[in-house]
Amino acid sequence: MAEGRKNSSHNPAVVDINEVEVIAPNFKRRLSGVTSTIIQLVPVQRALGYKVAALGPGLPDTIPHIRFRDLACLWRRPSSGRKRVWHARRNVEMLPAIVMRDILRMPLKIVFTSASQRRHTGWTKWLVSKMDAVVATSGRTATYLNMPNTVVMHGIDTERFSPPKDKAAARASLGLDPTGKFVGCFGRVRHQKGTDLFVDTMIALLPSRPDWTAIIAGRATGPHVDYEKQLIGKAAKAGLADRILFVGEHTNINEWYRALDLFVAPQRWEGFGLTPLEAMATAVPVVATDVGAFPELIVTGEAETGIVITATFEAMISATADFMDDDARRGAAGVRALEHAAANFSIEGEVRRLGAAYQKLST
Repeated sequence: MAEGRKNSSHNPAVVDINEVEVIAPNFKRRLSGVTSTIIQLVPVQRALGYKVAALGPGLPDTIPHIRFRDLACLWRRPSSGRKRVWHARRNVEMLPAIVMRDILRMPLKIVFTSASQRRHTGWTKWLVSKMDAVVATSGRTATYLNMPNTVVMHGIDTERFSPPKDKAAARASLGLDPTGKFVGCFGRVRHQKGTDLFVDTMIALLPSRPDWTAIIAGRATGPHVDYEKQLIGKAAKAGLADRILFVGEHTNINEWYRALDLFVAPQRWEGFGLTPLEAMATAVPVVATDVGAFPELIVTGEAETGIVITATFEAMISATADFMDDDARRGAAGVRALEHAAANFSIEGEVRRLGAAYQKLST
């Protein structure tokens, strides 16, 4: 599946449909984890030689894509002669593909990626039953699928998320104390993400650990804005406004990981969850709750890259304190975390595993 030429239209990111073998639809305007996945994957897929293009609203104009009017060309196979693969990630993307394949008789194969960790509705089960192949983003997700599937876990950009050459300089560049110690919790600020659990843990631990500071990076939206304000007020009331820092959302979040000594993922629920991978790729050990794919990302025991706990205040305090108080343990776990993430969770590895699934269907 070598990369195809691009359309000569005024938008250089519009790809010639005749050269597209895999279509990645995104039928939701609001930014979501699925949208972010497509934004991250498609350019890497193209760079590695796969003829992939996105389709739909809510994507940057720079992402290689086709137009809706190009769908009329799907009765013809691409120039390679293969069957095209339609890679759906939502119900709303499975249904039109079924119509195109089964009613309009277009030569399509349909792949569905499931990240859900709950029982599917009858409607979703029916849609999934019509797929030519199903991908699960984790072993836990696979247990909720009642049909054969392939587990392809998400990867990250291990060049972007990588350790700093000089951690003190990395901290100074963000206006942080170069000599301090920092524990972080990154992601959307909301109850589901357990931000309050992290704040409560820090209120309990920081007073007796004057060299540590907590950083919360992420955005609060809509009804969650008041939730964030309450947490900021709680930290201030505890006298820790200058040591529990709410720094907001940042496009250079990789640089904030480089300032950390420990990362905490306190989620109460998660579909997959990339933040532990981003931390580990930056050589930062992780304390994470037993949700999403976290138990499959983090190595515990003798070769630990972090620890997985229940989402309770008591467990969070105990595990976080143990790491904060043991410099040698954090250092060793950080080294192993970097090795583990680089070896098993690069985005290039994810692309190649998906490519193998496409190859089986498109001949």
